[in-house]
Amino acid sequence: MESRNMGLAVLYGVTAIFVLAIVSSFIFANILRFSSANEGSLQFMITSVSFISLFVGGFLSGGSGKQKGWLLGGATGLLYSLIIFLFQYLGLDSLFSLEQIVYHTCYILTAMMGGILGVNLTSKSRQA
Repeated sequence: MESRNMGLAVLYGVTAIFVLAIVSSFIFANILRFSSANEGSLQFMITSVSFISLFVGGFLSGGSGKQKGWLLGGATGLLYSLIIFLFQYLGLDSLFSLEQIVYHTCYILTAMMGGILGVNLTSKSRQA
């Protein structure tokens, strides 16, 4: 696989993750604003949507790359985590906590699983 196609696939996946994150943030912000729910009651839902977003991003990067889904998904999750880390470090002047390291490790693994599934479900080479 050409490195350009691989880079475009990863960029496509990371873009999908951030689009899903922005849309879900808007939805959760409206739920918190216009209902009596608090952030603690939505924590499980927010975490679930985060993992689903990373899975979808890995799936899309693996599907557009057509091969090496684990690598494309892992690179997608790693790039996402790197962007979040840089934003937090440069913008908020704080490092990742141990809890965040665990979350982002799981995010990378989830994106890898999405990449593997994306390659296998979108590949035209398999004939029944």
